[in-house]
Order: sequence, then structure tokens, then C-alpha cells
Amino acid sequence: MVAFDGETLQERAKGKDVRTSNIIAAKAVATAIRTSLGPRGMDKLMQLPSGEVLISNDGATILTKMNVLHPAAKMLVELSQSQDIEAGDGTTTVVVVAGALLECCDALLRKGIHPTVIASSFVKAAEYATKVLEGVSRPVDLDDRDSLVSAVNTCLSSKVVSQNSDLLAPIAVDSVLGILGPDRANATNVDLRDIRMVQQIGGTVDDTELVDGLVFDKGSTKTAGGPSQISDAKIALIQFCLSAPKTDMDNNVVVSDYAAMDRILREERKYILGLCKKIKKAGANVVLIQKSILRDAYNELSLHFLAKMGILVVTDVERSDVEFVCRTLGCSPIAHPDGMSKDKLGSAAHVGDVAMPGSGHKVVKFTGVANPGKTITVLLRGSNNLVLAEADRSIHDAQCVVRSLVKRRALIAGGGAAEAEVALRLKERALELPGMDGHCMRAFADALEVVPYTLAENAGMRPIEIVTELRKRHAEGMVGAGINVKKGTVSDMYGLDVVQPLLVSTSAINLATETVCMLMKIDDLVVVA
Repeated sequence: MVAFDGETLQERAKGKDVRTSNIIAAKAVATAIRTSLGPRGMDKLMQLPSGEVLISNDGATILTKMNVLHPAAKMLVELSQSQDIEAGDGTTTVVVVAGALLECCDALLRKGIHPTVIASSFVKAAEYATKVLEGVSRPVDLDDRDSLVSAVNTCLSSKVVSQNSDLLAPIAVDSVLGILGPDRANATNVDLRDIRMVQQIGGTVDDTELVDGLVFDKGSTKTAGGPSQISDAKIALIQFCLSAPKTDMDNNVVVSDYAAMDRILREERKYILGLCKKIKKAGANVVLIQKSILRDAYNELSLHFLAKMGILVVTDVERSDVEFVCRTLGCSPIAHPDGMSKDKLGSAAHVGDVAMPGSGHKVVKFTGVANPGKTITVLLRGSNNLVLAEADRSIHDAQCVVRSLVKRRALIAGGGAAEAEVALRLKERALELPGMDGHCMRAFADALEVVPYTLAENAGMRPIEIVTELRKRHAEGMVGAGINVKKGTVSDMYGLDVVQPLLVSTSAINLATETVCMLMKIDDLVVVA
């Protein structure tokens, strides 16, 4: 029903119900992961449909695995993924902020303020918040490795592997700077696909290392007693099969006598020997064989011939890894035996099997590579798959922090300092604005204080006292004042080296505001069959 009262259009009751339903559903998602925020945040144990168990406190990972049905709640899951793509860190923060903004929207709607007014005011508040953050940020130089490590340490402090941050933080920084190369001053972005993460069970996370070269997570194939160490390696990556040819369709060969069987075996032997001779003639002493699904990529006979020729063999190279391997070693994939030539070979100073301490596994390590494609490999170690998976996600988030600093070279204080400063400035700004805008901006400022409040709550402190003290310090002009969870007090975050990239906070505020404004403008839910 639509009723006219003078010149005022009274909104349909259904619009309010849909909006309330959306707010409740989205707030439920935000509340579910709110306890995971900060260095003292709790971890979530997830049981996947396959029966596999996953432990994480990364917002994007938790929400991706959650079975969310409500469309508005799904928007918060997508919001977390957007933050993960844009900044890589702050995936929990962005959802918590969005939940707090929706709670404020609920209160503003009850006061009779129109949703469109709330949305437009929130957009203005987000723009002003971004300017405030840019004003209080400190520029950072990519050559200042200590500042980058401090930012990464802040990111890792909330992860399951936080106790290993002294080792993992420098690895994350060096891996990103390694692929940027010497001309990092002009870099505007970095492709993290140039960093290959190789997981190897055994040992502990402390055994993780950065390899300036290439590592395969299985040892070389030595069933025929071939070499396991090669110096001054010439490497061929072959995509053809070192086995007897097959027809395209299923067939049966009926052999009636031993002479015919002997002839088949002799021809097969001659064919495979011819392939191996072509590889040797090209000068290759290391052969990487791509995995094949149509027929055997190699057989015992081919491995025997290659071993006799003194060639080290690495089998089952995944199709998805071929591009990375070629860029690292400077070789070209060879799809046919007739294409074997010296100019398609890659080179390395040394290729060999390395036994992993703490386990019986071996890996093949390529060192002293030309590396024309500027790639790098991180060899991850862990006692089980759970630890390895979480270490992988944590290092990826840490690398994303460095990438954020490449995109926008500025740091701000962590520990809720940035949100507290923005909240203070927004409240001051709200007093200057007339009417609804000022009222909505003040609500936006109150919502941002949920970050320091939650940090204090998760650390077992008294949140109201801490947030009040934080407001006082910022009002006195202490821009870097944030929550020191180790001592349970308010301290200068810059002094403690608790810093985070500017892009993480600005992206979180803008993306959360965008999602909330979108939800505010929805007044009906249409189910399409």
C-alpha cells in the first residue's frame, strides 16, 4: 500500500521488512567472524563436505568455506573476497566494519531518515575518511626493508603461524622484492604468480626457505640408476612421450608367434632409443617430462637409456607449471622430437636431489639459474597438511601487504589507531555539516570505532575503558595511539613498529561503504525461478 499524507510519500511496509531482513542476515555473518579480528583473535575450525578439516582465522578463507544462503549475507562474502583481491589483507576488518555500519543504518532508519540520504552521507563520509588517512600516513621507500618487514609482521601477528613471523616476514618481503628486480622504484604493481609456493611435509615451519631458482616437490626419477647431481646443467622441457606410440582409438595387436613379438619389442626399443639420442644430441643433460594423460609419458626402457647417457630425469611436470618453469630456466617447451635444438634448452649452475631434514622426502633443486623472467620459489615446510595450508595462506597475505605498498607507498599506524583517528576527525567534521548529513556522518564515525573495540575485546581487555582512553589520546594530538594487546594499554604504534599499508585501510572503508550503500537501496527481494 502507498499512502499520501500531505506531500510526504509513506513507504511500503514490505520495503522496511526486506531492508531489516538484509541487515540482520549481513550482521549475522559479521558477528560470526568478529572474534577472529586482531592478533589475539580466535581461529575457526571448519569441517569441509569432503570431511577435510581446516583451521584458519583469515576472513576471506572462513567466509568462502561458509555455506551462506541469504543473498545479502552472500554480498558480505563477496565483499571479503574483493578486499582479498584489492589489498590481500584486512579481509576480516572489512566485514566487521560493514556489520557495524549496517547496525548504525538500522538505528538511523528507525529514526525515520530515508535510505537514500543515509547512502549519500556515507559516501561523503568515506571520501573524507580516505583524505584523513592520506593526511596521517607516512611515505615509505621500497629500499627501506625494515619498514616493509614491520608492516608484514603486523599482518602475520594475527595468523596461526604468528610465532614464526621472524622467519616468514623477511621471506615474504624478499620474495616480492626479488621479482621486482633492481628497477623497483618505477614499479606500480607486482604479479604474485611469479612466486611459486612448494609445499613439503616434514620438519617445521622454521625450515621454510627462499630459493632463488626452482624446486620440484619430488625427487628425480632414478629407477634405472641415473645421476642425481648435475653441474653446468643444460635443461630440456619435453612435452612429447618417451614411450611406444599408440593409435588414436583403442586397438588390439594379436601376436601369433614369438618372432613377431620379438620384432615388436625390437622396434619399440629402436624407436625409444632414437628419441633419447635426439635429446642427447641437442646437448641436454637434464630432462623435464610433462605429465601425460593420453598415454605413458615415459617407461622403464626410456629411463634406462637416459640413465646410460648420464641424463637426470624429472617426471610428471604439471601442465600448469610449464610457463613458470620456462620463464625461470629460460627454456622453451619442446612438443616434438624433431624440434630438439640447443637454443630451446635452459641452463642452471647446479641441478640435484636434496634430502629434506626431518623427513625422508627428496626434492629437486635448480640453483644458479639465469632467471630472465624474474621468478622466485618459496619452499614451505610443515609437520602436517593443516600447518602447511595455513602457512601458505599466511605468506600469501604477507606478500599481498608488500604488493599494497608497491601500489601505494604509504604506511599508517595499526592497532586501531587509524580508525580511531578517522572517527575523531569525522565527528569534528559532522559538527560543521547541517541537517541529516552531520547526523549520518557521526553514526559513520561511531561505527568505525568497532575496530579498536573488537581488538580490545578479543585481547581480553576492558573495551569501553580502552576505547575511551584511545579517544582521549587522539584528541590530544597523538596520531599513532593504538591498542597494545601485549601490555593491555594504549601505546604509540609507530614506536612499536606496528604499521600497516594505507591501501588496506582505505580499501576496507571504501568497499564496506559501497556494500552498505548497495544494501540500503534495496527495498524488495525478487525470487526468480
